[in-house]
Amino acid sequence: MSTEVPVEPATQEAPAQKAPPTPTPKSAQKPARLKRFWHLYGLAVLLSLSLLVLWEVVVRAFDIPKYLIPAPSQVGVALRDDWSAILVPNMWVTLREVVLGFLIAAAAGVGLAILLHMFGPLRRTVYPLLIGSQTIPIVVLAPILVIVLGFGIWPKLLIVALICFFPIVVNGVDGLRSVDGEFIHMMRTLDANRWAIFKRIEFPAALPAIFSGMRIAATFAAIGAVFAEYAGTDAGLGFVMIQATPNLQTPRIFAAILILILISFSLFALVSVLERILVPWAPRGNAM
Repeated sequence: MSTEVPVEPATQEAPAQKAPPTPTPKSAQKPARLKRFWHLYGLAVLLSLSLLVLWEVVVRAFDIPKYLIPAPSQVGVALRDDWSAILVPNMWVTLREVVLGFLIAAAAGVGLAILLHMFGPLRRTVYPLLIGSQTIPIVVLAPILVIVLGFGIWPKLLIVALICFFPIVVNGVDGLRSVDGEFIHMMRTLDANRWAIFKRIEFPAALPAIFSGMRIAATFAAIGAVFAEYAGTDAGLGFVMIQATPNLQTPRIFAAILILILISFSLFALVSVLERILVPWAPRGNAM
């Protein structure tokens, strides 16, 4: 009589669960961001510092008077001395003109680009006029606008908007017209109307080009504000430079120029951040 030895069933080991990833502490994120920033923009920072050092050395070595070309250290002194009393109050005036004029140009430029794209006869009629309008010098147009609209903020806003308007319209029209025809054909096979094609295909595809035009316009906005203030004003960084020129206060002029550069950089960066938020699908490299 054979006795069967009971065999215990093999115990199956439960699959090992992966531990959730340990979140990176904030103390480690900051060095990583700094390292990435240095990797992207380190050469630009080094080049800028090298040019400033070379500028300082040349001015000191050749004893160039500061009313001709001030050294960076002299510009820094003017920036410190004139900051609260002169530069900051006038900076807010120019900043308001830049931002409001840019917003007007963005709204009008995108709207006109959509109209030109939707209506072919209108595009063929208005587009050549837009190109011809860019041949009119702003330095000639600005005094006329000041005479017509007065010395308030409106001629300044209009001049900034006119300078920023053209690149937004051109890039917008090009972006809307460069949509792949296969997508439009697919939408038509699904019985989509003209508005549905524009809303779901054309406009989203054109947003990267529209934001490219806005970035270009952001670099021109401060120039437009200064041109407008040169034409006639009693405040703003352009007014500071006008007042400083006959008094040979060149370091103050360079300090105002530095602030204008920072305003342009800030507006450019703001547009780039908005593009990353609103157009996450857009291909981009290491640009801002």
